[in-house]
Amino acid sequence: MKCKIYRCNCRKVWSIQNRKRKITAKSILLNGNWTTEVKPDRRLDPKGFVITNDTQDITTNPPMELLKQFKKVSKLIYNKNTVEFNIKLGEFLWFAEDGSCYLLNKMDEM
Repeated sequence: MKCKIYRCNCRKVWSIQNRKRKITAKSILLNGNWTTEVKPDRRLDPKGFVITNDTQDITTNPPMELLKQFKKVSKLIYNKNTVEFNIKLGEFLWFAEDGSCYLLNKMDEM
């Protein structure tokens, strides 16, 4: 089922939403394929989301032992003025508590 992941800056949490429910977490590990989706034509508030189709790939508030299996490669950056992301798709993402989003590589794949 398609899930949208986005930042709720007013509450300083990440939100995961599908058509059945919405949950929030301080941090999220997305251990699978993802793409970005933008809604630039929204009249009041253009938005950008990270999309995944596999809910089993999402880990909320992952333990540090799990995150140590990955290396940060770069940041996924959303430009709210142009309503676009710097990277369109990938495999592993970590949505950190501070609001940053990092592209990851598994340590054994490097």
